[in-house]
Amino acid sequence: MPASEPAPPPFAAPSTRSGSATAAWWRSWWRSQSPTWQDRFALLVPLAAVLLFMAAIVSAFWYLRLEETDREQEAVKRDLEYGQQRLRLRLLERQEQLMRIARDISNQELDRVGFVSRAEALISQYPELQAVSWIDESERIVASHAAPTVPSNQLRVSGEALKPGETESFFSLARDLSQPVYSQPAGGLDPAPLLQLHVPLTGDGRFAGVVLAEYSIDSLLRYGMPTEVLSRYAVTFVDGSHGLLAGTPLPARGPASRWLPWRPRTIAYETPVSPVGNGMLVRAQAYRTSPGIVGSGLFWLVGTLSALTAWTLIATWGHTRRRLRAQAALVEETNFRRAMENSILTGMRALDMSGRITYVNAAFSQMTGWSAQELVGQTAPFSFWPESDYETLDQRLRDELGGKTTQGGFQVRMKRKNGSVFDARMYLSPLIDARGHQTGWMTSVTDITEPNRIRAQLSASYERFTVVLEALDASVSVAPLGSTELLFANKMYRQWFTEGGANGHLRLVAQAGVPDSSPGADGDDEVDGFMGLPTDTLTSAQTGNAEIFVEELGKWLEVRSRYFNWVDGRLAQMVIATDITPRRHAEEQAAQQAERAQSVSRLITMGEMASSVAHELNQPLSAISNYCGGMASRIKSGNITEEALLAALDKTAHQAQRAGQIIQRIRSFVKKSEPNRTLSDVAGIVDEAVELAQIELRRRNVRLSHYVAARLPAIMADPILIEQVLVNLLKNGAESIDQAERPLARRNVELRVVPRVQEDVAGIEFSVQDSGQGLAPEVLERLYEAFFSTKSEGMGIGLNLCRSIVESHHGRMQAQNLYNAADEITGCRFTFWIPLAKPGDGTANPAAAAASNKRTNA
Repeated sequence: MPASEPAPPPFAAPSTRSGSATAAWWRSWWRSQSPTWQDRFALLVPLAAVLLFMAAIVSAFWYLRLEETDREQEAVKRDLEYGQQRLRLRLLERQEQLMRIARDISNQELDRVGFVSRAEALISQYPELQAVSWIDESERIVASHAAPTVPSNQLRVSGEALKPGETESFFSLARDLSQPVYSQPAGGLDPAPLLQLHVPLTGDGRFAGVVLAEYSIDSLLRYGMPTEVLSRYAVTFVDGSHGLLAGTPLPARGPASRWLPWRPRTIAYETPVSPVGNGMLVRAQAYRTSPGIVGSGLFWLVGTLSALTAWTLIATWGHTRRRLRAQAALVEETNFRRAMENSILTGMRALDMSGRITYVNAAFSQMTGWSAQELVGQTAPFSFWPESDYETLDQRLRDELGGKTTQGGFQVRMKRKNGSVFDARMYLSPLIDARGHQTGWMTSVTDITEPNRIRAQLSASYERFTVVLEALDASVSVAPLGSTELLFANKMYRQWFTEGGANGHLRLVAQAGVPDSSPGADGDDEVDGFMGLPTDTLTSAQTGNAEIFVEELGKWLEVRSRYFNWVDGRLAQMVIATDITPRRHAEEQAAQQAERAQSVSRLITMGEMASSVAHELNQPLSAISNYCGGMASRIKSGNITEEALLAALDKTAHQAQRAGQIIQRIRSFVKKSEPNRTLSDVAGIVDEAVELAQIELRRRNVRLSHYVAARLPAIMADPILIEQVLVNLLKNGAESIDQAERPLARRNVELRVVPRVQEDVAGIEFSVQDSGQGLAPEVLERLYEAFFSTKSEGMGIGLNLCRSIVESHHGRMQAQNLYNAADEITGCRFTFWIPLAKPGDGTANPAAAAASNKRTNA
């Protein structure tokens, strides 16, 4: 820095300099550091000259490039129009030849054989002509000849009619206009479309059909366009919407390259193909653009010289900018120190060795309300001291000047200019100059009125929080992991666990299965158990609640646990125990009511089947009576042998056994029993249910067919309840058939049991399908509603109870109507699904499970 330039001011202004003088000195120093307008002009003029020179070079290059591009565009236009004229003459020549054929047909000078001969000659002579057809006024093909390259699906066979579509529309147009009509092919089709020409036939002044000529658009491009045009440009045929018909276009450039300044322009031109019309365009695109002036050495020489000149001027400009930046950095550093001093929220006050104020910052003035001019120079008692604290503050000031400082600061009261008093905390430190001598004391002041208010509010909030927890009807306890110390316990905890301490907390945790500590570290090599929480054990403990029974309290408790960091940083566990004894009693009563409802439902079912059961028992009882009467008569007459007597007794015993089996099966079905879920055999459940339901189905003349898949796995279920569901569904199906008054051939119920996977869970699906009258829409909506029934004598609990049984086995139940092709209801299907037993559930041995089922049925 030159010697004439003033040095930057110190962090704290000298006590001998007033505030206004300091500000004036700062303004003069800043003006001395700022660059003048002459310096800026000297920097900008060379830069502007270089920029203008470069702009002129770029503009000249751009103009020459555009001019050369326009010349190439004109060349493409001229060559394409020449090729289009050649193509037009070729199409008109073929059109004239086809019109002569049409005229000969109209004058009846050409028959089918002659037409085919002339069409073959035209196709063999002109490769673009693919097919020629003679079509009469009724749109039927009289004769046709096509080139061997035409696909089979585009061939036209004599005697066939035109297919509805585009060909038929142009046929009608040629008939209405009475002149040749070209079709408008569309691009993007497979196989490639053919260009069609419809030449009308007239006989005796009326329309007699058309001569249809079909051109290969690709061959038209290959043989119709001049060779010199095809070699110079990429020529393509496109339709009216620019769909590709023939040719290979140049690949399109990416969207990013469109904005590059050196990207060559696309030289292309397109024009309609006459006489086809605007529906078919020929487009030519130049393979490359000439390098133009970019490839000339003069351009590169001028560009290199311009770049060197610009580099020289930019280097000079950079040097000047570095000088200005160095000056600006000095100004910025000084301003930063000043801004930091004025922007901090902590008040700063400097005292000299005699206790006189030599400096205050803006925060201190704003805090007290007095300006720096009013405070600098004051001695004790200061204006911001409250009158009631003069003695205390004066003694504190003498201690400060004597070097008795408090390490953590001290709290005092200070007065504002408006008379209000606030709490403040002061920190004292010695003020050392550059030579290491103490020149005074620096005091930092912080307004702590708001923190004191918040501390008081927190204390009150803690009291309210404690009152709320004490009034809770649940036990709340907090203890650190791995320790018997109890950090917090509310009133309910203290009432339940009178022994105090964390024993009750630990017993709740142990009985609920919630770990009270992380895995123990038995050796020195093990990792700290609390590191990386939550671990797998703690994570599983946090999901769901545990319900336990505490014998010493005689209560059911719901125990919830949560882990958090205590105020001292330790990991703590909070346990909340809620008394749920009334709820458990209510659940037990509900379960008992559900069990009674299931038993009542089975009794109702058997009551409804009473007449069928009586009929079923009447047969074996009648047989027994007949056998006994016959044997008595023959014994009296002496006309019976011992073998005949034994045979009759065997038959009598068989009928009695049959009646006993029927009664035993009914007793097993209707008896009241606790739910007994075992590993049950599906086939055995189905057999028992079918034998019970057969009684009702035979009474109603309904056939039952059932299918049970082979090798079905066992399910964890109560077999009596599943039998109840099946019997209900089979009986309901028979009643629906009876109400629908189906003929004998259609009175059937089908039961199917197959494995089924739902939502990635394997299970067994039971399906009961009848041929009854189905379910009305309003019945489907209320099907499982309790006490809703469509039968006059029904109670409306059968299906509701069936669904409850299925859902208690973690299954699903649904119903749907069956329809025929005429959307008539032909029956109904009820389906329910029961999941398979999980590994480890019930009895591992299927034979033992079957034996258990037999004992239950017995």
